[in-house]
Amino acid sequence: MAQQIERRRHRVMVTRNTEYHLRDRVCVAVRDRRTGDFLPGHLALRRELIGGIHRLPTGAAIPKDQDPSLGEALYFLADGLDLVTSPLVKVERPAKDIVNRYRL
Repeated sequence: MAQQIERRRHRVMVTRNTEYHLRDRVCVAVRDRRTGDFLPGHLALRRELIGGIHRLPTGAAIPKDQDPSLGEALYFLADGLDLVTSPLVKVERPAKDIVNRYRL
């Protein structure tokens, strides 16, 4: 049986305090996990997810150009500024009503 191609374009990368809502690899919304409020001025908005940052036990940070794995930080490049998040704790699919609230 052939492997099925993923057609869904939206996902939510969840860190300890923040949800990063992505359409393909572009951040379309950022939400505070504690309050549930969307953060319209967040630096990650409209920025492409470049990859992940893996931290070694020594503290060294190793960038990678694939999606981050659990425990790795998200890495966005924003107007020449690097944005590195806290570690990824889970990846989810957003509910349809949330996707309809995105301002694409």
